[in-house]
Amino acid sequence: MTLPRLTVRWLRAVPVTVPMKHALGTSAATVRTAPVLLVDLETHQGVTGRAYQFCYRPAAAPAIVCFLDDILEAITGAPLVPADLWSVLSKRYTLIGVQGIVRMAMALVDVASWDALAQAAGLPLVRLVGGIPRPVPAYNSNGLGLMRVDALADEAERLLERGFRGVKLRLGYPTLEEDLAAVRAVRGRISDDIALMVDYNQALTMAEAIRRARALDEEGVYWIEEPIRHDDYAGCAQIAHAAATPVQIGENFSQVYDMEKALAAGACDYVMPDLERIGGVTGWQRASALAAGAAVPLSSHLYPEVSAQLLAATPTAHWLEYVDWMTPLLAEPLRIVDGMAVIPDRPGNGLLWNPGAVRRYAA
Repeated sequence: MTLPRLTVRWLRAVPVTVPMKHALGTSAATVRTAPVLLVDLETHQGVTGRAYQFCYRPAAAPAIVCFLDDILEAITGAPLVPADLWSVLSKRYTLIGVQGIVRMAMALVDVASWDALAQAAGLPLVRLVGGIPRPVPAYNSNGLGLMRVDALADEAERLLERGFRGVKLRLGYPTLEEDLAAVRAVRGRISDDIALMVDYNQALTMAEAIRRARALDEEGVYWIEEPIRHDDYAGCAQIAHAAATPVQIGENFSQVYDMEKALAAGACDYVMPDLERIGGVTGWQRASALAAGAAVPLSSHLYPEVSAQLLAATPTAHWLEYVDWMTPLLAEPLRIVDGMAVIPDRPGNGLLWNPGAVRRYAA
């Protein structure tokens, strides 16, 4: 499809901090608030594209804004062609490396660019990238962190409201026995046809990961996510070979190059790229093609509003990870009906800020 002709005029960024409805206890940290950077990309043609970045730490937002200022210097007046802009900026930051804060800023520009183009074309993003709007199966990733085992079952039941057919449980308790108790508490409360994903957030050594993965083979777990250090692809391959339960990795793939290495190593059964780390919509398209070529199911990590549209255009689409962190900030939050994400029938990527909430939560 021929892209509309737009040129870059301005970038505007607003940091906000949103309280989370469910505290998220992982093996790395307990997260109670979501520091988010909201970005508007204005064009000379009067169309504004939107994107947001979950910053993990509040200190990241001002650092990203500094790079957005530097990016604006490089692309003001440039045609809004996302792949070309990514190439230009990759060259600009070659000596720093397109990683971390730099990549976050570049991905924000990419996502906002695609949103502006979709609006100018009068199409939902999914159609602009070659897909068809359709409901996307979602699992609820809110809550179910490391907590008292006796509280897990009640929380799991609450997370199945709106018809979700899957939930994610964080593991990485000090002992295997505690992990198994947590899984059994949740599995005993939810029906057998509900997918139960578990996520270790890189907490284990390889030997311990193999031991726990084999034990989980008997517990009705849907996948085991990031059991060890995210870039130890050889180790992940050994775990995937040793365990019957599928291994899921990918949220830490830095652009498509890491995904290529992981697939070549046989490191996983499933992949779940993160919209920012994979390189925005442009990077997602490359990852989608790579997954299709390898016949590997592809899920998403965070950013459900945009990721739902991209999954609907992904040949090996699997699961949407749903979190509700952006709900207070959006004029029209992503709808979940019978466990499926409903792609809005309006031009763009689905992001519309709620001005009152943005003012309320401004950092």
